[in-house]
Order: sequence, then C-alpha cells, then structure tokens
Amino acid sequence: MKDLSWLTAQPVAHRGYHDMNHAIWENTLSAFARAAEHGFAIECDLQYTADSVPVVFHDDDMLRLCGIKGDIREKTAGELGLVAIGGTADKVPTLGQLLRLVKGRVPIVLELKGRKGDDDGFADAVLETLENYQGHVALMSFDHWLLKDLKAQAPSYPLGLTAGGNQPEQFFVHEEAMQLGLDFISYFYGDLPNSFITKERSLGRPILTWTVRDQAGVDHTFRHADQMTFEGFDPSERLIA
Repeated sequence: MKDLSWLTAQPVAHRGYHDMNHAIWENTLSAFARAAEHGFAIECDLQYTADSVPVVFHDDDMLRLCGIKGDIREKTAGELGLVAIGGTADKVPTLGQLLRLVKGRVPIVLELKGRKGDDDGFADAVLETLENYQGHVALMSFDHWLLKDLKAQAPSYPLGLTAGGNQPEQFFVHEEAMQLGLDFISYFYGDLPNSFITKERSLGRPILTWTVRDQAGVDHTFRHADQMTFEGFDPSERLIA
C-alpha cells in the first residue's frame, strides 16, 4: 500500500485558505498562497475549459463568483484569466498557475468536477499539466467516470472518492467506485460514522472529511476519520481532540 501519511499530516484548506469570500476569495491564487504560508494542505476544484485547459473553479455557472452569467466550460482559459473573482484583483487561475505558485510547499488535493458526456480529455489534460511537478498531489472526484479515466492512465498520484451519505444503497455505489483500486476517501463529516467508512479505514485507507467549519466538526472528524478539510477558521487556534 502507498505511503499516504503526507495526505493526513496537516489540515486541508477547503478551496484554499480563504476568508469566506470577504477579501480573500475561494479557489484563488491569494487563497492558495495564504494556505501555503500557513502550512495547510490545499483542496481545490478543477473545471475544464472550451480550449481543454484545467482551471480552478467550483461552480458550473460564473454568476456567484464572478458576477456574470455564463457556463465556465464555454470560456477559454485566456478569457477566464481576465475575469475577476469577487471584484478582487484575483482572476480565474489555471491548474498550471496553481502549481507554479505552490512549488511543492504543501500538498494539493485536486477535485475534478465532471459533467457526464462532456469530459473527454479532462483527465488526460490534468495529468499532462501535472507532469514533472515536484510536490505531493492527490486527485479525487464524485464522478466515477472521471475516476475510471484517471485510473486507466495508471498515474503515480493517489486517487480518491469524494462522497457522502449514510444509506446502504449509497454505500453500494461507493463500494463500486472503490473497486477501481482507489487509495483514499473524502467524506462528508456529518455522515460519519457508518459501516462503509469503518470498513475502508480497517483496510488502511486514509479518510478526509469535508467541510468542517466549527469545533464540533473538528472533534467529530478526529473521532471517525484521519484529517479534515476545513474553512472559516484557523485550525491552529482550535483544540484538536
């Protein structure tokens, strides 16, 4: 089994170490720089542009983050590089820009945001961008077809399932995904504990939680998982039980 101790060694900043979009917005180079400066791992979302470039952005539509309507996938990376996030100086960054900023200082956990039937080349583009990067990177997704695409390339990076739920029918779907040979899981903390996660932990798979925003979530995470993805507070100021 791969040594993934680095994946759970420090708290993971959800969409970077932002300030809940007051001055430092989510999934921006400013949020990623702040995370690296504080020694937190970085979680962020990847979308796929019209010119086949992975960019860091969560939503399908640009309205909430950019104040303009439009499908993120209908824009080119160049166009997005001119679009302000939250009216700040930060623009929509590419994955390449993120990697050049972090330079291996902290681990990066990349969540691919899929769109079924429209993801041809997405996994390949991400892996190509990561080629020769010197630093810890993990890849994950809710979308099983993207996990299959990634696994087919036999990457050196650990692959994980992003998931939630506490019903048997949901566990069945999750277990199907794990049959791909995935390495870790990022799970909604409010759905722990459950039999699926208990089984996977017993097999030695690291479990991250998402998204922790208070002390109760911190305490719950460390009772039932290995590390948290957090936002809205400084984990160094909290008691980790």
